[in-house]
Amino acid sequence: MSDTRKHTEVAVGILIRQDGALLLSTRPEGKAYAGYWEFPGGKIEAGETVTEALRRELIEELGVTIGEAHEWKVTEHDYPHALVRLHWCKVFDWSGGFEMREGQQMAWQTFPLTVSPVLPGAYPVLDWLEAELGVTGA
Repeated sequence: MSDTRKHTEVAVGILIRQDGALLLSTRPEGKAYAGYWEFPGGKIEAGETVTEALRRELIEELGVTIGEAHEWKVTEHDYPHALVRLHWCKVFDWSGGFEMREGQQMAWQTFPLTVSPVLPGAYPVLDWLEAELGVTGA
């Protein structure tokens, strides 16, 4: 098995409200998997740390500025359009109003999720979060 594709490094933010709800947003039109629900984030540019990339992406996409990002897990997912390495960060602190600057939708979710479809690369993380946070029924 010789996959010569390079990984695309991606910073992903798991924004967690005080009540345990998680922020998901839809992928914008024109992007692969448009309309699928995902945790916000984006590509890490050359010279950026995971936190710097996440901070930049969330300002660009959502109009919010995050506080500290807690790097949590790293996963990989092989999509038909890209081989990605996802750097998952938990974020408990942010400021600004959510603006959805790419025309996407957003939803605060608890388990079980009520939005679908969800981007396939998020499933392992959702399982871990559900085990950690538990079913709230909210």
